[in-house]
Amino acid sequence: MTEHTFSTPTTLPSAGVSAGDAALFRPAPGAAPMWRMVAAQAAMELRVMLRHGEQFLLTMVIPVLLLVGFTLTEVLDVGGGSRVDALTPGVLALAVMSTSFTGLAIGTGFERRYGVLKRLGATPLSRFGLLAAKTLAVLGVQAIQMTVLCAVALGLGWSPSAGIPAALAALTLILLATAAFASLALLMAGTLRAEATLAGANLVYVLMLGLGGVLFPTSSFPEPLERAVSVLPITALASGLRSVLVDGSVPGIGAFAVLAVWTAVGALLASRLFRWE
Repeated sequence: MTEHTFSTPTTLPSAGVSAGDAALFRPAPGAAPMWRMVAAQAAMELRVMLRHGEQFLLTMVIPVLLLVGFTLTEVLDVGGGSRVDALTPGVLALAVMSTSFTGLAIGTGFERRYGVLKRLGATPLSRFGLLAAKTLAVLGVQAIQMTVLCAVALGLGWSPSAGIPAALAALTLILLATAAFASLALLMAGTLRAEATLAGANLVYVLMLGLGGVLFPTSSFPEPLERAVSVLPITALASGLRSVLVDGSVPGIGAFAVLAVWTAVGALLASRLFRWE
């Protein structure tokens, strides 16, 4: 009986696969860079916000109705001068709050309730990444808001008196206010139940509409109340925008300081206390 021996080749034939192709298809597990994760999440958040009917009503329809209604009627006493000039800065401030606080808090609260955030928590996206992505999505919606509201106001005869320095100051105020409101919204949505967040965010919206200097300056309030509401972010934003768009002057350091403090405190608390579920 003849004995047969078999030898095993030490290398497999390459079948035409080059070293470069092998490196191309070699698995490379690992998280994407933080900026790419934040950008992808921000794009998704923006699409969700634009498709949400209730948030569209809150962020677009209500500010436009307030601006048109109170400009064309004399129900509200806004003092002397053009009504649309007096009302536009406050309505712009309200639009910023409606998107970056009320809508964001309610939407995030129910995402947390339905387990969406729990699944995001299992990804490499950190708390900071989620906060940054949601803030960027809010800025995208606000750009659309500002365009629509300014176009409506110009159609009603609005004539802002802001030079380049004042316009840059207004942009800084809006960015600071967006960061402050977004951090407070995520703090509320990440610590309270969805129902409590819904009630609390709507209550704050109504209170700030009346007490935050949105439809009229807080100088008409009694002095103790005026002093108390002057530290609110919506009051700082509305008064700052009114100084820029009505008076054509750069607001004082107080408005920037109030918004910066709210931003720092809100972001710190939200990053520490926010819970995914």
